[in-house]
Amino acid sequence: TIAAQANNGVGGAGQAPKVKIMALKFLGGKDGGGDVENAVRAIDYAIAKKVKIMSNSWGSTQRSESLGRAIIRAEQAGIIFIAAAGNNGQNSDQQPAYPAAYANANIVSVAATDSNDRLASFSNFGTTSVDIGAPGVSIYSTIPNNGYKSMDGTSMATPLVSGVVALMLAAKPTATTCEL
Repeated sequence: TIAAQANNGVGGAGQAPKVKIMALKFLGGKDGGGDVENAVRAIDYAIAKKVKIMSNSWGSTQRSESLGRAIIRAEQAGIIFIAAAGNNGQNSDQQPAYPAAYANANIVSVAATDSNDRLASFSNFGTTSVDIGAPGVSIYSTIPNNGYKSMDGTSMATPLVSGVVALMLAAKPTATTCEL
């Protein structure tokens, strides 16, 4: 979704096909679950490697102080932390989904929109906790074993925003997090 090569006759093209990606996996198992400790390790690794943008298509309704502190460290390192708003169809101002609902200036919380540019029925929303909406319904993407599939979710919208931010950063490499 972010960096797939264009014009190669395979699948689709990414938003920013020339961007470099570092995959940091901390979720797994049959249920796709993970833990905060490994999420923090992934964030700290990204900080150590001086990444500029983190695309986070994961979340929980549980607030964590250690995760919050890791995102502050990312903010201090100048990392833009793009996060899926969540797929519970609820107001995140009242029922937060993390990490998207932390109030850090470097977080861009992403809702999902449909083909009519309206909020998708499943997408979380919020006047103060959600920053932007992006296409998140029937998004064509890769799946394991070299396959492709159309999927829905704020997890599909988030990498689209991440790709656009990567293009913006490529156009203005000295831009600050707030400028982007």
